Amino acid sequence: MAKQQVKQEQPSFQYDAIIIGTGPGGEGTAMNLSKSNKKVAVIERQEAVGGGCVHWGTIPSKALRHSVSRYIEYKANPLFNVGERPTRLTFPDILRHASSVISKQSNLRSSFYDRNRIHMFQGDASFVDKHTIEIKRLDGSTERLTAKTIVIATGSRPYRPPEVDFTHSRIYESDTILGLEHDPHRVLIYGAGVIGCEYASIFKGLGAKVDLVNTRDRLLAFMDAEISDALSYHFWNSGIVIRHNEEFDRIETRDDCVIMHLKSGKRVKADCILFANGRTGNTDTLNLEAVGLKADSRGQLKVNETYQTDIDNIYAVGDVIGYPSLASAAFDQGRIAADAIACGNCDEKLIIDIPAGIYTIPEMSSVGKTEQELTAAKIPYEVGRAQFKHLARAQIAGTEVGSLKILFHTETKEVLGVHCFGERASEIVHIGQAIMEQKNGGNTIDYFVNTTFNYPTMAEAYRVAALNGLNRLFK
Repeated sequence: MAKQQVKQEQPSFQYDAIIIGTGPGGEGTAMNLSKSNKKVAVIERQEAVGGGCVHWGTIPSKALRHSVSRYIEYKANPLFNVGERPTRLTFPDILRHASSVISKQSNLRSSFYDRNRIHMFQGDASFVDKHTIEIKRLDGSTERLTAKTIVIATGSRPYRPPEVDFTHSRIYESDTILGLEHDPHRVLIYGAGVIGCEYASIFKGLGAKVDLVNTRDRLLAFMDAEISDALSYHFWNSGIVIRHNEEFDRIETRDDCVIMHLKSGKRVKADCILFANGRTGNTDTLNLEAVGLKADSRGQLKVNETYQTDIDNIYAVGDVIGYPSLASAAFDQGRIAADAIACGNCDEKLIIDIPAGIYTIPEMSSVGKTEQELTAAKIPYEVGRAQFKHLARAQIAGTEVGSLKILFHTETKEVLGVHCFGERASEIVHIGQAIMEQKNGGNTIDYFVNTTFNYPTMAEAYRVAALNGLNRLFK
């Protein structure tokens, strides 16, 4: 007599997926899963959605930068020099503009979750097992949710060395600096990465004296050398003191100032310190041990090409997985992870040439290879350049500082890299990116010569740079 086969019942879960975090990575995952008819829950520890991108990072710093940049233009414009000089703006003054932008962005993103019928829970999330999440609310109460798939999109936070007293009223990191209420005359920024350089521009634009302590030998070494050198020159020319190859030994705090003691023996005095040297993934409170996951020393998780962790039903996207740590990339990572979750696999991958936009004053932006990378790879290339000071639109707008550089293959004319320095650089670079992504011979520098650009525009820089580069070729 044959044994009767018993059909194994599939476990029942409350949700198809739970996403922890509502930054760009969490949002991209949640929206795409919802549109795939999945039942989705999202857990956010803050009162409002948007994550660090909206509340402490990308949006606030760029809103601050925009206000300061317009303030600088206003002071420099001869039309406004006839009458009364503009009153001096302070950091708290420009924070008000940033606050309104943050509110608008958070409200907009909250409406996305409502329209897509995604269930929202507020509180701190931690794993119970690979399918169960416990939520701890502010009032101490807890609730448990279950799901077939769980996505970690908890983002990152500024790195805080244990020997630095961040409770002191004159010591800040890139999150807490948004609570600065006084008007410092001298600011010390430790860490000359993207965040450090952006805030150096902001404080210098407001008239503060800025010391920028760089632990490396050049600013933003991942950028094309000419572009990073241009930023260094403009920082130096504006009065920012850059201290390369320095590391802090200790920070001395006083009631009226702070003093950073460097390992080289130097001492730097300032009204406040902004510590901007690295970030840490927000994984320490997730109880990863309960599911057998382990973050690295920087709190980051390892994932495969579809953002799946070592646990088959747990995915991770955004800053919590490290490079490239960009809001734009995080959203795409979430979208790709959602496709993999919904369909079982996903052929789509994050693009190779991710554009970098650095919102200093002036801006920097790039996509593709740098001159240094092409030289090291022994790829024959030529350079086409356009100076903004020669463009009618830049002359009209009074934004003549900067240039555009196109790198292209000397034989195939394929565009290999685009690098831009100057006002609106982060917008201008996308024209080059669009051409670089073309297939079947569509990616050549000839496009910029054969296309008619509006005049006067900043986009015309591509035609000028292309002609400049082609004129360098010879047989």
